[in-house]
Amino acid sequence: MYDAGTPSRAREDRGLLRFLTCGSVDDGKSTLIGRLLYDSKLILEDQLSALEKDSRKHGTTGEDIDLALLVDGLEAEREQGITIDVAYRFFTTGRRSFIVADTPGHEQYTRNMATGASNSDLAVILIDARKGVLVQTKRHSTICSLLGIRDIVVAVNKIDLVDFDAAVFERIVAEYSAFAAELGFRSITAIPMSARFGDNVTSRSDKLDWYHGPTLVEFLEQVDVDQDREGKPFRFPVQWVNRPNLDFRGFSGTIVSGAVAVGERLKVAVSGKESTVARIVTADGDLPRAIAGQAVTITLADEIDIARGDVLAKPEAPVTLTDRLAAHVLWMSAEPLLIGRSYLMRIGTQWVPATVTAIRHKLDVNTRALVAGTKLDLNEIGLCELTTARPTALDPYADNRDTGAFILVDRFTNQTAAAGMVAGALRQDGAAIDDDAAIDKLARARLKNQKPTVVWFTGLSGSGKSAVAKAVERRLAREGQHTSLIDADALRRGLSRDLGFSDVDRSENIRRAGEVARLALDAGLIVLCAFVSPFAADRAKVKALFEPGEFIEIFVDTPIDTCVRRDPKGLYRRAQAGEIDNVPGLDGVYERPEAADLSLNGADEDTARLADRVVALLRERARIQVDEGWVI
Repeated sequence: MYDAGTPSRAREDRGLLRFLTCGSVDDGKSTLIGRLLYDSKLILEDQLSALEKDSRKHGTTGEDIDLALLVDGLEAEREQGITIDVAYRFFTTGRRSFIVADTPGHEQYTRNMATGASNSDLAVILIDARKGVLVQTKRHSTICSLLGIRDIVVAVNKIDLVDFDAAVFERIVAEYSAFAAELGFRSITAIPMSARFGDNVTSRSDKLDWYHGPTLVEFLEQVDVDQDREGKPFRFPVQWVNRPNLDFRGFSGTIVSGAVAVGERLKVAVSGKESTVARIVTADGDLPRAIAGQAVTITLADEIDIARGDVLAKPEAPVTLTDRLAAHVLWMSAEPLLIGRSYLMRIGTQWVPATVTAIRHKLDVNTRALVAGTKLDLNEIGLCELTTARPTALDPYADNRDTGAFILVDRFTNQTAAAGMVAGALRQDGAAIDDDAAIDKLARARLKNQKPTVVWFTGLSGSGKSAVAKAVERRLAREGQHTSLIDADALRRGLSRDLGFSDVDRSENIRRAGEVARLALDAGLIVLCAFVSPFAADRAKVKALFEPGEFIEIFVDTPIDTCVRRDPKGLYRRAQAGEIDNVPGLDGVYERPEAADLSLNGADEDTARLADRVVALLRERARIQVDEGWVI
């Protein structure tokens, strides 16, 4: 005999419950929602007629109505018999209203499942009684845990296909409970059912006389998943600055947690300014007090600077202000997450540029093992460290889902790339940048997850140094690194257009190039310089401008015969015709580097292979995609 007990935390006013159905493919998620809609008598006659027609065309239940088609609205879903997108449906009973999200079971659509979970307070995880706990069951349970869902219904579906066997049900419940023990769920309620035939969904089944717990609907009607938002610290993200005329200035938004009353002190998270609540304005008139969930406009006694995205809190329970945080990131883009690439973060009503600076580990959702990694691919989850362009107001996700959840948006495609849950701030001082503090090259480079470096390519004209430098720049850009390319032609068209090609002018050109490279280095960039730079003394003077390790010399060693044959600028042809002189390698001096950091065979036509060697050297010397160890 199995007794699930009675639903806990019952109360009179149930309100609206948002929940999702999830689990593996073909576990019956869409059928269950169809059953809930059907039994709630929310299907109109014309819808029922269309459903009967679609069931004959796309159905999987023989002559019976296929209830799954009520929510599998996409033609591709009906043809394949699977759920792809998230389908939201509303239904109501005599005691409560519900919004249910039907989420896909296929692994490739995990991001869609996460979207549904982020808006839900409870999860119904379906398990096919014939198959038991599967990989996707574990994956979806882990994501529900990460997204803050604390109440779980384990719906052991298709119990009719195992002859309503209590032993099968108890074995599945035991297996799931053992797996979920470390996920931190507040409650796990197991219910045997048959969504197709309605057993234990809205009505009790006489075929399950060994089960004495509630039906699914009975449980959903009574369960209280209220996270006591009113009892949490006050948080008010400003959605809009309301200024209809010169005599009124208020701040509109929804209170996401806590409560506030007229006369209480509030603090602006970013600026630290404080003031007293003068009025709490609503469409139905002023309120003396407002609580979580209410949309209000707050006016303050003092004129202080507040903008959209600011967060108001009480001084005794301030929101965390930080530009460095750790977060669990669910990657939702086909393009992988790369360390050092910049994204736009939306957290609450704030938009701020953000960069992933490190991946501490990835989570194997099947075994819950922590594995090393340098990138996140589609649907992978990792604990990441992020840096924001300015101090940002946030809370740990475990404390507040509204101020602890964020998305990352690709700055080029404008597509949502990831969902994130804040684990905590990495710097807890909560202070804005000191006006007297110096912002140096390492501080700038830390935002880019690279060490500022000058990569100096030297070699004869036609050696291929500019081509290799450009190939390196493309490689680094694809990996999210921040670069600047300086070559001789660009410099001579501008800064050095007053110089000729005498030995003195060549030395002055290299001196100027070194100064420009130093300015770019101070911006935290990887600076790629391509110059003949024929004199060893000039190269040594440029190297002396930088700290040890910041200057890397690449010698593109190409025989003069190859350079003459290539002759990309026509210099050798003109020299041989007597039009110009002092061409390095012919009648001019070129002093080969004696101790270059890397020598490349410039006669090799495979520029990409040569660029790979340069990038490998940068990575070997920890100049790009480095861990936090170098950060000051």
